[in-house]
Amino acid sequence: MAPIDPHSFTDSTHSITTHISLSLYFDFSSSIIHGSALISLQNPHSGPFFLDSRSLTIHSIVDPQSNSPLPFSLSGHDPIKGEQVTVSLSNHSSFLVVYTTSPTSSALQWLSPPQTFNKRYPFVYTQCQAIHARSVFPCQDTPAVRICYSARLNFPSHLSAVMAARHLERRPPSRGEDVVLGCDKSLWCEEGRVVEEFVMEQPVPPYLFAFAIGEIGNREVGPRTKVYAESVPEVLDAAAREFAGTEDMIRQGERLFGQYEWERFDLLVLPPSFPYGGMENPRMVFLTPTVIKGDASGAQVVAHELAHSWTGNLITNKTNEHFWLNEGFTTYAERRIVEAVQGEKRAALNIGIGCRGLKEEMERFKDNMEFTKLKTNQEGINPDDVYSEVPYEKGFQFLWRIERQVGRPTFDEFLKKYIATFKFKSIDTETFIEFLKANIPGIETQIDLELWTEGTGIPPDADEPDSSLYKLIVSLANEFINGRMPREDEVTDWQGQEWELYLDNLPKSIEVSQIKALDSRYRLSESKDYEVKVAFLQKAISSGCRDYYGEVEKTLKEVGRMKYLRPLYTALVQGTGKEEEKAFAKRLFSEARDCYHPIAQGVVESIFAKHLQN
Repeated sequence: MAPIDPHSFTDSTHSITTHISLSLYFDFSSSIIHGSALISLQNPHSGPFFLDSRSLTIHSIVDPQSNSPLPFSLSGHDPIKGEQVTVSLSNHSSFLVVYTTSPTSSALQWLSPPQTFNKRYPFVYTQCQAIHARSVFPCQDTPAVRICYSARLNFPSHLSAVMAARHLERRPPSRGEDVVLGCDKSLWCEEGRVVEEFVMEQPVPPYLFAFAIGEIGNREVGPRTKVYAESVPEVLDAAAREFAGTEDMIRQGERLFGQYEWERFDLLVLPPSFPYGGMENPRMVFLTPTVIKGDASGAQVVAHELAHSWTGNLITNKTNEHFWLNEGFTTYAERRIVEAVQGEKRAALNIGIGCRGLKEEMERFKDNMEFTKLKTNQEGINPDDVYSEVPYEKGFQFLWRIERQVGRPTFDEFLKKYIATFKFKSIDTETFIEFLKANIPGIETQIDLELWTEGTGIPPDADEPDSSLYKLIVSLANEFINGRMPREDEVTDWQGQEWELYLDNLPKSIEVSQIKALDSRYRLSESKDYEVKVAFLQKAISSGCRDYYGEVEKTLKEVGRMKYLRPLYTALVQGTGKEEEKAFAKRLFSEARDCYHPIAQGVVESIFAKHLQN
């Protein structure tokens, strides 16, 4: 066996999947999907063929031409990779897998009506990055393999579906349809069901497979963009206002990086349990409702996901060990778009917040500096456990360093050539470095490329933004230790990002009285901007101030975004003693757990495993 990815059973000597045709029957009462996957290979294959699977029940695998069964086996459970499906092929270029998902599928969150905005109908959505597509359908679940796909989704007709794919039609199910399922076939045509069909004709890595089904409405915000969300007028209207400038961002992205290749750039605002800020699913970006802040600053998350349309979706990291190729490039591209649309001052604040976040990650990984590298070794490592800002911010710093060395015009030309050369391909760090050296001759004598990609920590030639506002905010934060709070006239124009940067740069050790005085003046604990609110609550917990536990509880029960769960739960449980805080955290998690996506549940459990001795 010659694996090409530490997180996949995919064998490098096997043919690769080029297309998957899915038929999916959604059973909301049991939180399962009865499915079939017609898998087509690039070349005919003979002998054992490996697929990734997690918590799937495989009913049968058949030859689609003869309908005869093909021998298969399922290996024991690997805690990171799941189960290996081995099917015996004899010069086959396609085969059909009939299977059923588990209610505990790591990619799917099934929300009961009370967990939705309208509280009328259930809702289900996917989050397949990093290695969770295998819990929705069996596949070669590695970004080294890019697939096209078609999908028929069968679900109750009072709901509607969206996908990260082109919508073909909505129609009643037909008795003549060629559907093979691991349940009674008559269920497909039951009264009250509908089928929606989608197709993705451009090859994408499996982690970009995405759908959502629920009571979904939309608003048009541009020639290429609709905003979708649960059918609640105030949510849809707020989202439409927040993201009204999306088309301008797409145009700026095209000016910088070349043609937008995905036709549509629609946005889906998910329920509050969504574990990330955004997910760059092509044609249909998934977003947390916490990015709707009422001041258009949430559009920066959209800028990041838009930038992925070039770096991440068009050019993809070959494995998660090279994740910086997705996220470092995208963070750089996002800041260029933000600079063009919202100005240099806003982009500089963005960089400053990123610098602070990168320094905090150095502290987080001080006992395992492997994960402060850009190119990491993830053998035996769950990528969700080591997800951090390092690939984003250190990756950004590396590219920014190259830009400073060669000048922006030269680097812009390089970027366009890089994207044109590798679009619809999956590459590794070595490929990028070779391309860099070939196209910017002598760069390896000016920048220590090996130190940047394979060294631990932050290289000495990383930089902070040269911005008067950034420097003012950091100096104001440094004065806090002497008891000086910013005056109201100094913060009149501050938005969430300014406050976030200020709070991030406050001294580690703060008196309880100082925390209360700061909140008394500026009401940060009640901020509608979760970035500000969570940064403040984190400081309050760390200072030993228990006055805000009610707000901490409300926040952890309100949202499932890991960016907020991780620091708040960690602040409560890390350190010696703190028995009251630890008991509080355990109670909160036991009460809020079912409202979190399975990925977020796993992250909180790993924080507890590290800091709580049961």
